[in-house]
Amino acid sequence: MWRRLRSALRRLRGSPAAFLAGGGRLPAARGAMERAVVRCVPSEPKLSLRFVLPDGSTRHMQRDQAEPLGRALARIATNAAKGRAKAAKKSKKARAEGGPAGEAAAAPPVRLFSRDGEAVAEEVPNAAAWQDGAVLQIGEAQYRVERNPPALTELQLPRSLLAGFPVCPKVSAEFAAPQHCLFRWYREQRPAAGGEAAAGDDGPAWVEAAAAERVFTPSNALVGLRLKLRCTPGDGAQRYGPPREVESSGPVEAGPGVCTFDCRHLYTKKVCGEGSVRAVSYNILADTYAQTEFSRTVLYPYCAPYALELDYRQNLLKKELAGYSADLICLQEVDKSVFADSLAPALDAFGLEGLFKIKEKQHEGLATFYRRDKFSLLSQHDIAFSEALLSDPLHKELCDKLAKYPLVQEKVLQRSSVLQVSVLQSATDPSRRICVANTHLYWHPKGGNIRLIQIAVALSHIKHVAWDLYPSIPIIFCGDFNSTPSSGTYSFINSGGIAEDHEDWVSNGEEERCNMPLSHPFKLLSACGEPAYTNYVGGFHGCLDYIFIDKNALEVEQVIPLPSHEEVTTHQALPSVSHPSDHIALICDLKWK
Repeated sequence: MWRRLRSALRRLRGSPAAFLAGGGRLPAARGAMERAVVRCVPSEPKLSLRFVLPDGSTRHMQRDQAEPLGRALARIATNAAKGRAKAAKKSKKARAEGGPAGEAAAAPPVRLFSRDGEAVAEEVPNAAAWQDGAVLQIGEAQYRVERNPPALTELQLPRSLLAGFPVCPKVSAEFAAPQHCLFRWYREQRPAAGGEAAAGDDGPAWVEAAAAERVFTPSNALVGLRLKLRCTPGDGAQRYGPPREVESSGPVEAGPGVCTFDCRHLYTKKVCGEGSVRAVSYNILADTYAQTEFSRTVLYPYCAPYALELDYRQNLLKKELAGYSADLICLQEVDKSVFADSLAPALDAFGLEGLFKIKEKQHEGLATFYRRDKFSLLSQHDIAFSEALLSDPLHKELCDKLAKYPLVQEKVLQRSSVLQVSVLQSATDPSRRICVANTHLYWHPKGGNIRLIQIAVALSHIKHVAWDLYPSIPIIFCGDFNSTPSSGTYSFINSGGIAEDHEDWVSNGEEERCNMPLSHPFKLLSACGEPAYTNYVGGFHGCLDYIFIDKNALEVEQVIPLPSHEEVTTHQALPSVSHPSDHIALICDLKWK
């Protein structure tokens, strides 16, 4: 088989004598070179090769990486011969119809030359042969090999665009990074007075709208106009791939005016200095809960329906979070698709890396973001409470106690609540490490006993990470604890213990009583104190969210004031046209002691 292939290769590419007569050197190029794009990834068995033959046909080839180069060249020669034969056939038909005669089909010589102009031996494996800068010669045509050039795999604009709110494209690339890509924004040309918009043969006319920035904030002057983005992928080494364009599905719309977070942004215009950390905790209201009939008619009947739509709320949320210039952001009720398609790409553009932990059996979960130029991720230690309680020896004593109360045990194990734990290291001082925890406890008003068990598991797990795995590193524990300052859960976190006769052990009546003393070793402080409320809906308002810090290692530099009561109630309650969630973000600046 190999002999036959070699024989065919010689016939198609010329004799070895003819090859050697040329010295095995790359002939001088005649005109500009075409591109031969090679994609070769070590984890995949095949490489791909894409180029345009002299007859104008595009060829996509898949070859084994370990295959000798000679076989790949033989296949290229065969394809080139077929292309010539087709061209000759068309030419013959043209001649029969009175057109000019074409040349007879002939097999072109096919060779591959290294960057320094030497012929690459046929025995060399494809993976080693097709190097960046090599030259493929097919007949007289020459192709510059581009190995793993930057390429866009996805480019999307948000469906909803609001004036005054940042537009953050979703950019996915291979052999490239969004921060190294080139961006150019365009707007539709506005119609002349009394006339139609200027348009070319291929659609509307576009006018450059902004400097080359990844994020673009349209002004009020662009209301009613669509946007277009042209993105050229880059890898940071001055290599750029083919650009791609995407147009917005609809025009820029007017924004809501003043939002609840605008005044807060006055305190957070700049990122904290070295040695300080700005932390944010925020339940952002999952779309899976906002878009139910119950939410629209019972929970939030005062909220305009369009303001409950995900696309609208995402505009507000991205502007709000970006404006806090945070180093750490812990979010709860994050839809899986919102994290992947909206928040992660948007916050990445502002220098934040995101981590996600989904709740079992649900479509939402927790997200933790950290500023890349301040921190690097050392490790993750996420758990689901129910699973950890059953399987982790850390919690055996608690599990044995809980087994005495089967009704409560069943409820605890049915819950899908999770804990996200990330260990970060300072980018400027490697000796500084921090344990960042994020959770969302059981929501039911009568579930105080369930929350006590969940927080006991959480603190035991955090102790294992922050005391055993990384001795004596400080902790920041954020979340929606669904517990007011008068609750057993808050008291337990704050004081380090809870008595077995605390009233929360019977929060759901005598049938579900479970009495057990609990303790933990941390000295924790609510960094933002005890606000009057962090959740404000039509039927309830109260403080449920906290940022707990290790007061032995960290201290509070400043707490960013919450919106005024007038701002919160401008549209009766939350969410509203000027606030994307039913919760309010907590923000504070911390520093190491």
